[in-house]
Parts: sequence; structure tokens; C-alpha cells
Amino acid sequence: MGEEDFEEPISDLERRIEALSGMEGDVGIERQRARLQAELHALRTNVYASLSAWQKTLVARHPRRPYTLDYIHALIEGFVEIHGDRKYADDPAIITGFGVFRGRSVLVAGHQKGRDTKEKIFRNFGMPRPEGYRKAIRAMSLAEKFRRPILTFIDTPGAYPGIGAEERGQAEAIAYNLRAMASLRVPVIVTVAGEGGSGGALALGVGDRVNILEFAVYSVISPEGCAAILWRDPSRNRDAARAMKITAPDLLALDVVDEIIPEVTGGAHVDPVRQAQIVGDTLERQLRELEAMDPAALVASRYDRFRRMGRHRLAG
Repeated sequence: MGEEDFEEPISDLERRIEALSGMEGDVGIERQRARLQAELHALRTNVYASLSAWQKTLVARHPRRPYTLDYIHALIEGFVEIHGDRKYADDPAIITGFGVFRGRSVLVAGHQKGRDTKEKIFRNFGMPRPEGYRKAIRAMSLAEKFRRPILTFIDTPGAYPGIGAEERGQAEAIAYNLRAMASLRVPVIVTVAGEGGSGGALALGVGDRVNILEFAVYSVISPEGCAAILWRDPSRNRDAARAMKITAPDLLALDVVDEIIPEVTGGAHVDPVRQAQIVGDTLERQLRELEAMDPAALVASRYDRFRRMGRHRLAG
């Protein structure tokens, strides 16, 4: 079995369990289903305890993984979406708007991929154009004006590299967001929920707390892109994923992220509702900590946090 087929035994068991559905009432069938469910839980636990960096990348890209809108539906009440950057257009690859999170009025901004082909095209596969980032920072400025905390969810392969996006100032839009988010005088909590790719991710990633889900990844380039550049061989994606230190434990050790949010057994896609509750508990605790800080202290602490990144002690 190849490294990319690690979920095949899990899928086989799921299919066997599904085949027994609709046969309730038969004691023997119920016992068999219970036994298979126990086997499935044990298998998921065993498989996901020893994933390689490349396998975690595949989990981060899982088509059933919860996206920003899933977290909004599970955690945010009365969500009102904000559209458009007031300069060019609306960008569906980024969702942003106000709502109530466990009694607090907050702004949420995050990347949104699509589920089916039609939505993937509509959302541009979660790859924002400049107007998406300008929409996000416009909404964040409103949140600062009305003293609302900001929650961002990162899940993108990267910013869209098309000609139109470059003509409309893709790099400038990302750079502007980095500077503007660094000076926001309200709490900002960032959560890398799936795939955190390059500046397209970082444009929503400057916060007081940066979380990452257990099987999410965060990197300056995809493993395939790195392999193509370094070795001119995209098939060496496994080597690149391992060398780039893109997994949650690596990023925590390098002080790129502050906290790893555990995932349900088998990954967030197994139980998105339960996963949202786990994420919500972390966000609620962090918001309590940040709300105790005055605005000037928030900005100073955020600045210091990012200035510390990349420090290394030389041997000798």
C-alpha cells in the first residue's frame, strides 16, 4: 500500500458498516455493527497517530474537511455577511461578516473552498483575488471601529496567481493586510483550519494568537511546488513536506503557531460538529485572555510575537 492510500482500510470498514445500515432490529446485525464500529475507532486512532508530513497534507486537503462556513454555521449566531471591497468586486473565496459567538459580537473572516464542481469554481478553489483581501481588511477596520474581536480561519492553497489578480495588485493587497492587521486595536485570533498556503494565508494570519488544527499544515509554498523548484521533480513532494516543517508540531516548536487544537479521532472531517465545538472552546478561552488587555498592549504584544519568529541559536 502506498503512502497516499493510508485511508483505504478505513474506507473499507466504513463501507462494511454502511452496508449494515437499515437492518436494525436484528440482534446479530447490531452486534456486528458495534464490533465494526469499535474496530473503526481503533483503526483510525492507530493510523492517525503515525501520519507522515505528506499524509497530514492530504488530510488538510480532505474534501470533507470543515471550511469557514461550517465553523460559522456551528459557532456564530445571526451571522450577517459583508460583500465587496468598494473598489472592484466581491470575492467569494473569502467569507467575512459579523455575528455572535457565545455571547460576544465578533467579526469572522476566512477562506472558503467549494464542495462540488460548481461551488469550487464559484469560490475559485479558495484562492482569493486582491478584492477578497481588501474586503477582509475593510471588514476588520469596521470591527476595530466598533470594538469587536476578530476571528479568522485560514484554509487556502494560496492567493490566486492569475493575470487579472496581478494587474489589480495582488502583492500590494496582501502586504497592506499584513501591515493593517498588525496595528488593529482589538483582539485577533487566527486559526489554520486546513491548508495554509503562502502569502494567501498570511494575509489573514497576523493575530494575537495563532492556532493550528492537529492535522492542518502551514507553509510558504506547497510541497509539490517546493519539489518542482528545488529538485525539478514534483513527485518528490514527500521529501519536500518532510523538509519544510509544515506540520503542527513542527510549527509549534518553531514558534510560528501558539497552540495546536486537537482533532477528533480520524480527523476533523469525521465529525465536523464536534470539531467546531473543540475549536470554539479554544477560541472562547483565548478571547477571555485577550479581552483583559488594553488596546495598546494588544498591538505591542502582537508586534513582539511576530518579531520573535525566525530566531535561532547558533551552535558554539
